[in-house]
Formats: sequence, structure tokens, C-alpha cells
Amino acid sequence: MTGIDLVEKYFKNLKNHQKQQFIELSGLYEFWNLRINVISRKDISRLYERHVLPSLSIAAKISFKPGTRILDVGTGGGFPGIPLAIMFPETDFVLLDSRGKKIRVVCTIADKLELNNVKTIHLRAELYTEKFDFVVSRAVTSFPEFVNLVKNNLHTKNRNNLPNGIFYLTGGNIDKEVENFSKNLIIFDLRDTFQEPFFETKKLIYLPFE
Repeated sequence: MTGIDLVEKYFKNLKNHQKQQFIELSGLYEFWNLRINVISRKDISRLYERHVLPSLSIAAKISFKPGTRILDVGTGGGFPGIPLAIMFPETDFVLLDSRGKKIRVVCTIADKLELNNVKTIHLRAELYTEKFDFVVSRAVTSFPEFVNLVKNNLHTKNRNNLPNGIFYLTGGNIDKEVENFSKNLIIFDLRDTFQEPFFETKKLIYLPFE
């Protein structure tokens, strides 16, 4: 099964230009990974399973309305921001990372894909004060530390079907990490969304802003 086949297995209503953008991801990441370790070298052959689909798990839970603003903190190689920006071309994404080499690669990839809804910023998260509808990330630190880091980047005016908040991709046993959060917190087991064995222990945390 090719990468685009894997994406279309779960997201069947892609437009042709979106399909082409997803197809182009493979060549772009292979090119840059030979020069800079953008993602784990052992993962490059499983880019769609281990990076693209986890990113798109957020799209399986919410369809962002046009004009929604999303902050991807610690984007690294551009995940989950780049796949989500392809999926939601009318949603605005800011991809933030403190590592200059990686953020330059992400900027180049976004340009090559003509993702006009993506802005990249080289900065430490605690220094960035702009506010957004949602903050997304992939396990850059413990969940309580992450919430403390980004809680001031969320504003209160809701425009989507879910209240503004945090979407956080992680894995393993996270019971201790989330025990002190509100009862509104939702943990999605990604094995219920994707059939591949890789997702057996993967989770998506959603914490609405209060």
C-alpha cells in the first residue's frame, strides 16, 4: 500500500490537489532527511504510518472551520502541522520550533507544497505570546508541563464544534499525567481510529480551554 493509499483509506474525500500534496511529502522528506535528521532515519520508510496518519488523527476528531487559527508547538519536522495544513487549506497554521535547522526545512517544505496557510517561526514556545483557537503537538514534554507552557496561547472565543483547547499526541500509559485535569479532558485511543498495529498504544488527548 502506498502512502497516499494509506491516507485515502481513512480520509476518502480528498481533492486532487490535496492528494498530490500528500504524495509529494515522501520525496520532500526523503530529500531533506539525507541532509538533516528531520525525523528518525528508521521512520522515513514509514513516513505515512508513523507521522502523517498520527497527525491526521486530529482531523478524524474535528473539522476545523475556515479562519480557525492553530499553533503547532515543537513542530520538529512539521508534524502534526504540515499534514493538517494540507487537510484544512482554509485554516491558518503557525508552526513553532526552537531548532533553527528543522524550522528552515519545514518552511521549505511548506513553500514547495504551496501551503499558503502555513507560517513558520523559530522561537522558544515560552517566548511566543500570540493567541490561537487550538494548540497541537506531539509529545514534546510531559502533558502537565505542556499545558503550563501553552495555556496563555489560547483565547476564549469559540468558532468550532469543539471548544478551543489543546490536542496532544502521545503514547503509553498517561494516567498519572492527566489525573489532575478536569473531567472535560478526553483521551482518544488511536487504535479505534486506525487499524495498523503501530497505533495500538497511541493516544490523542483533547483538553478544552477553561
